[in-house]
Amino acid sequence: MAKLTKRQKAIAEKVDIDKTYSIAEGFDLLKELPQSKFTESVDVSINLGVDPRKSDQVIRGATVLPNGTGKSVRVAVFTQGANADAAKEAGADVVGFEDLAEEVKQGNMDFDVVIASPDAMRIVGQLGQILGPRGLMPNPKVGTVTPNVAEAVKNAKSGQVRYRTDRAGIIHCRIGNVDFDSAKLEENLVALMGALNKAKPATAKGVFFKKVSVSTTMGPGLAVDHSSVKF
Repeated sequence: MAKLTKRQKAIAEKVDIDKTYSIAEGFDLLKELPQSKFTESVDVSINLGVDPRKSDQVIRGATVLPNGTGKSVRVAVFTQGANADAAKEAGADVVGFEDLAEEVKQGNMDFDVVIASPDAMRIVGQLGQILGPRGLMPNPKVGTVTPNVAEAVKNAKSGQVRYRTDRAGIIHCRIGNVDFDSAKLEENLVALMGALNKAKPATAKGVFFKKVSVSTTMGPGLAVDHSSVKF
């Protein structure tokens, strides 16, 4: 059996893996655990009562968290004309059209989110094999293909998160940093759960939110009682 590090021992002493914590307790405990040398993110895993094998029960979308994610996001926008000016004014880091496509083809992709106006998709569509595997391909389902690129840029910069059920019907999402106040982390979690609740498929039966766990980048997952969250 592998020997536990000092950090792992300290965590094991504080965490009861069989306990379901209140949301406030869970976030407070995450903040009390020994931290790494970098600022760890706070992440949530939400088991949903859906059948991911059925296409109409795959949940995908985006929502803006009220307190952001704590992550600085660089945004690239494919558009032209007045939309290009609006995107720049909204805070886009890179704006272009054919010229931006050439940069992408050359491997110059210093950005985290890609937004495109509908007229730019004829160009962006040719970049699918480059952007797709990196999770950067714009998609109307998450609001990154839109005529209102300025609003999309503001959302991305304001802490918008994307979510999608994995093969087990679980949503994994960043909801902040460990240096956030517990109350702000809870507000972000409630906002995410609210967005998921609105996206609940009509064909999903039974309990929708089956289990909610929170964790830091390097820490253990803590089960939290989500029954107090009302919609």
